[in-house]
Amino acid sequence: MSKLAAILFAGAALATPAIAHADPCEGRLPSRPGQTFSGIVRYVGDGDSLCVGGTSNPQEWIEVRLADFDAPELHEAEGRRARNALVQVTSGRLVECTATRGRSGRVVNHDRVIAICRLGGRRIGDLLRDQNAPHGGN
Repeated sequence: MSKLAAILFAGAALATPAIAHADPCEGRLPSRPGQTFSGIVRYVGDGDSLCVGGTSNPQEWIEVRLADFDAPELHEAEGRRARNALVQVTSGRLVECTATRGRSGRVVNHDRVIAICRLGGRRIGDLLRDQNAPHGGN
């Protein structure tokens, strides 16, 4: 393969969108501030997103964007470490959540409910800060 062909091939590969792995959470989202829900943390998408469900059926899992913690995106320098911290703190544990309005004023944003979730009575955002989890994302 010539140098030019190799460069063109590499450029085309970089321009091709990466395959997005959708989260498995398919449950109906609370739509009003103050609505409460609880369940086991079944899936962690990144450092500030998780899925809560009372059963093992993903059709019932509620996708949550934590209202009280902003983590770097997975593709950013500290993104994987932020996700690992949320997994360590919450995975497989029972949480209680309350839907709230986000900065946009909406309760649901990007197919996730914005909520404050508590584990053992403490806010998950506070638990993550106690663990020095990376923060400062969007």
